[in-house]
Amino acid sequence: MADYDQTKRRSLAGNVGIAFFVIAFVLIAVAFSTPSWLVSDYRINGAKLDRLGLWTHCFRSLADPNDVNQKRFFVGCRWIYDPFTTGYDQIRGFLIPGFMVATQFFFTLCFISVLISAILTLLYFLCCGPDQKQFVLLIQLNAWILLIGGLCGALAVIIFASLANKNGWMPGHDNNFFGWSFVLACIGVVACLVASALFMTDGYVQQRKRRQLMESQTRFELERGTKA
Repeated sequence: MADYDQTKRRSLAGNVGIAFFVIAFVLIAVAFSTPSWLVSDYRINGAKLDRLGLWTHCFRSLADPNDVNQKRFFVGCRWIYDPFTTGYDQIRGFLIPGFMVATQFFFTLCFISVLISAILTLLYFLCCGPDQKQFVLLIQLNAWILLIGGLCGALAVIIFASLANKNGWMPGHDNNFFGWSFVLACIGVVACLVASALFMTDGYVQQRKRRQLMESQTRFELERGTKA
């Protein structure tokens, strides 16, 4: 009976894994949707860049790189696929070079992974228990999805950190720095990987508990058969 009661409890690793997942989910979602991955120093007068994110760019006064006469400037915040601003679609290749496409792709995979994991974690926390047959499979699936998402997110932030603030892309790169959205993305990715490791640990613990319960039941049956 004591062994059976033990198998009905979630492990400490699983409970802590939930906490790290919540942190990862919130930070990755905020980083995914906010435009402060790269920001300009607000103290610099005449800076052309204000801030930019994965999907939104904010400029103080960006000259159209395709306009040799420098007669067209872009001011304010716009969605990267804004169809209404004249000439904005023509500089899309400048705004999202290859490394930005890669950053968007990998971080989107990371975001989708934590969305899927949110459903699995809710099932884990609210609906399923250690005494249910597919409980271990649920934990392992959640752990692997978080691992894949964390690795994709890590690739995204590494690519962005390596190439986003180099000379030749956004103007005034000497006065630009990585913003709070990028910092949240980095922390969220780390939390995602930690949550994955904790859920993997929990899966191992639950498997071990089940083996111990089966061995205990087998011994009990053998002892009862011997006494009979």
